[in-house]
Amino acid sequence: MASSEITLEAVPSIGEVSPEDWDACANPGKALNEKACNGHGLGTSSGFPGDSFGLLKPAYNPFVSHAFLSAVEKSGSATIRTGWGSRHLVAKIEGRVAGVVPCYLKSHSQGEYVFDRGWADAYERAGGRYYPKLQVAVPFTPATGPRLLVRDGVDRERIMEALASGLVALCGVSKASSVHVTFAREAEWKLLARHGFLQRTDQQFHWHNEGFATFDDFLATLNSRHRKSIKRERRDALAAGISIHWLTGKDITEDAWDAFFEFYMETGSRKWGRPYLTREFFSLIGDTMSEDVLLVMARRNDRWIAGAINFIGSETLFGRNWGAVEHHPFLHFEVCYYQAIDFAIKHGLAHVEAGAQGEHKIARGYLPRTTHSAHFIADPGLRRAIDDYLKRERAYVAEAGRELAEFGPFRKGIDEAP
Repeated sequence: MASSEITLEAVPSIGEVSPEDWDACANPGKALNEKACNGHGLGTSSGFPGDSFGLLKPAYNPFVSHAFLSAVEKSGSATIRTGWGSRHLVAKIEGRVAGVVPCYLKSHSQGEYVFDRGWADAYERAGGRYYPKLQVAVPFTPATGPRLLVRDGVDRERIMEALASGLVALCGVSKASSVHVTFAREAEWKLLARHGFLQRTDQQFHWHNEGFATFDDFLATLNSRHRKSIKRERRDALAAGISIHWLTGKDITEDAWDAFFEFYMETGSRKWGRPYLTREFFSLIGDTMSEDVLLVMARRNDRWIAGAINFIGSETLFGRNWGAVEHHPFLHFEVCYYQAIDFAIKHGLAHVEAGAQGEHKIARGYLPRTTHSAHFIADPGLRRAIDDYLKRERAYVAEAGRELAEFGPFRKGIDEAP
């Protein structure tokens, strides 16, 4: 099979690719993880050795699954009407799907979390047309994961090279100004650079499990000031008679989704102006991937008052959206950060990714981690200007990460009592 011709096509809907074919590329390790963990994939790593190309096969990532991407399309959240026209790239060998890329033809730069509005404005002031552009991403989801997806049993290096070249070709065919591969894994970032993509970095704040058995074990690694502060915040968050509940699988009812969607709309409308996800999206993921969802819900006086949605990978708990209809001191920190840590510890997950931005997360045990994106710019003049800018930006991001890490809450020496 490896020597056979590779054909590439762009399809207008993920429905054009069967769930079995897509997921064989997106999460080839899922069956192994499920077998190891009795069907849930919690607390495992991918278990795959490295290959000569330096691209490890991914552990289970719920965001690149057919179920998740289908839900954002079917629900009307990511469609041509909302500026996310599907152009998923599919590589085939002898008619069989060998690799896929989640890709969208976009008419704006919203819902991406890697900001290029300045590039668009400058190009359009100079007489260029920045939109449409191609976006390789999971819509509305600033979480690192695989982007060039390849199934088992094929020449991974050859397919990934073909997908990278195919994105450049698709840019020309689509008359797009550019291709943006956001929140990619570092190895993919390096591969794309060899195909003319410019390299960009940014910062997020992630929590790492050092083999803790309890939340108190984690607290013991912090200096006394931050340890006392977190204990106080957790106590004060629940002081008004609030209880916290973990809902996953069949425990997530339509009533729970109704409540969470109210939180999402109320908070999202204040923060973003127009929340991206429709109510139908939540029902769809409830039907197709509820075992991969954790709703952390807060209850007071017999009603839900706040909540956060998380997605469960084989190694990582991904925090996504939060909302509330009542506002209590520190409840956001409790529901989004501390409960996520608690869940990760109890289920043996290695990491918690709490979404984009937020230096306030450092004091709560979430440390800076570099994220990667790659950008193919068709216009040579715009490309030169952006390339020069990104060199300076990468240096700034690296230095900022080093400085922020110094403000971490962890104990600095053996002399400080736990």
